[in-house]
Order: sequence, then structure tokens, then C-alpha cells
Amino acid sequence: MAPLCLLLLALALVAVPGARGTCPVPADLKREDGTRTCARLYDKSDPYYDNCCQGAQLSLEPGSDLPYLPSDWANTASSLVVAQRCELTVWSLPGKKGKSRKFSAGSYPRLEEYRRGIFGDWSNAISGLYCKCS
Repeated sequence: MAPLCLLLLALALVAVPGARGTCPVPADLKREDGTRTCARLYDKSDPYYDNCCQGAQLSLEPGSDLPYLPSDWANTASSLVVAQRCELTVWSLPGKKGKSRKFSAGSYPRLEEYRRGIFGDWSNAISGLYCKCS
């Protein structure tokens, strides 16, 4: 009976909307043509981790240096993933000014959980960035 329960549980998880919406593994950050991606920003997060890393995406190549994000991405990112052997530095104000933070390789599904000073967090607060890989 236990194998049947496990099978039913697995089928239920596959059928649940958003169950596939989890953040990608840092090692899987690649473009469709197989070239390396340094980091990927997402404009959607959710209190449920399975619903994070969804919505519009901004993929960054190694060496991306954007002191001013495109207007549709300024103060929009709420989830991000940084590839293996890469580091993403972000700033809260355009022109690489204001508060800054470095994100090492890993998944960050809810930027609300990362403090930006005493009263703020990094959700919808990234205005400039630099991404490097070794």
C-alpha cells in the first residue's frame, strides 16, 4: 500500500498549479543555445515558495554591467537566481548608488527576506547591477 500512496502523492504534486514554478537550480542557468547565464531576475514572487521565480525574466550574461536597468525592470525584480561560480552585486539607486548587496551562487525566491537597511528589503528595489563569473 505504501508504494501506491507515494505514487498518488507524486501525481498530485505534478497536477498542482504552480508546483513547477520553483526557482531553477543555479547549475541549470543556461540559455536555449547552451551558453552560460550569470543570473536571472524574475518579476514575481509569492508567500509560497513553489510559486516564486515566475513571470517576466531578465537573463544576465557574465560581465553584465547595468548601472541603469531598463525602465521596465527598474525596481521590479522580486526573485533571482545566481549561477554557480558567479556573483551578482545590486544597488538600490540608479547609477550604482544607494545601498548595495552581493548575492552569491544560489536561489533567492523571495527578496522580501533580504534586508536593505533598517526599514527596507530587496524586493522591487534593484536599480543597478553587476554580474561576474569566475
